[in-house]
Amino acid sequence: MKPSIVCIGELLIDFICRDVDSDLIDGENFEKKAGGAPANVCASASKLGGEVAFIGKVGNDSFGKFLERTLIEVGVNAKMLYFDRIMPTTLAFVSLKNDGERDFIFNRGADENLSFSEIDLKEINETKIFHFGSATALLGGKLKDTYYTLMDYAKSKGAFISFDPNWRDALFGDRREEFVAESKRCLAISDFAKVSDEEARIISGNENLENALDELHKIGVKTIAVTLGKEGTLLSVNGEKTIVESVKVKSIDSTGAGDAFVGAILYKLSKEEDPKRVMLDAAKASEIVGFANKVGAITCTKYGAIAALPTLKELENF
Repeated sequence: MKPSIVCIGELLIDFICRDVDSDLIDGENFEKKAGGAPANVCASASKLGGEVAFIGKVGNDSFGKFLERTLIEVGVNAKMLYFDRIMPTTLAFVSLKNDGERDFIFNRGADENLSFSEIDLKEINETKIFHFGSATALLGGKLKDTYYTLMDYAKSKGAFISFDPNWRDALFGDRREEFVAESKRCLAISDFAKVSDEEARIISGNENLENALDELHKIGVKTIAVTLGKEGTLLSVNGEKTIVESVKVKSIDSTGAGDAFVGAILYKLSKEEDPKRVMLDAAKASEIVGFANKVGAITCTKYGAIAALPTLKELENF
């Protein structure tokens, strides 16, 4: 069956230091986890019952095979996960200090080497929802060109385009202006965007959150969801703003909650005949965001990203 949702971007290995209050100089114990925001979104929508495919590239190595297996185990179509014969799988190493500071090393590999010509367009010619989640795509490499070419392809097909800029200070550092410019380019042709309050302020250049959203609407995106954690979600549909309340839970690990939220929205939209029309209806969009808030909240009650994502049955029993 052809996928109704397609996500493109990075799929990588996160090595998480389990030594308490340690940096990467002293850390010795690391846990291997499947990572990458677009892949988490894929897994979220798939575990809820969506027909989802992932487009990306990993190394032709043991880590790449592990990541392929991880996608398949949660029901994601991995036919367009490609294996690079030269570059290894992308790796990230991270440790957390008690003061909240994060020590981070990023070894970029095969994810940046995906060319548009490699993508089997026959697999996605009926896809109605495309999600572009970027922590690495906007950094450069072949993936960046592929990202924009696929956006244009999706636009030409009249598909629904979702975008999450995934700002990472540890990745972009002093390249903030480049991040802002590239994000604006994506927002200009997106139907929906999920941003954090920090991302909204960075991209718009406006510290007032509501004014920041007005600036983002001027770029072109019609519907914006700002995730605010336990405070809920600020939803803005063509400038009409409302807070959609979150679900109160005891949070254990918020890793992947934002991706779970996006995956839940895309899953709901995949069941609609006209996703664009639905997300321009403030009442219907609020209902979908409320569902997504619940999925994100449940994700926070378990450890890990993909492992914590709920199925539809778990959601109904919550």
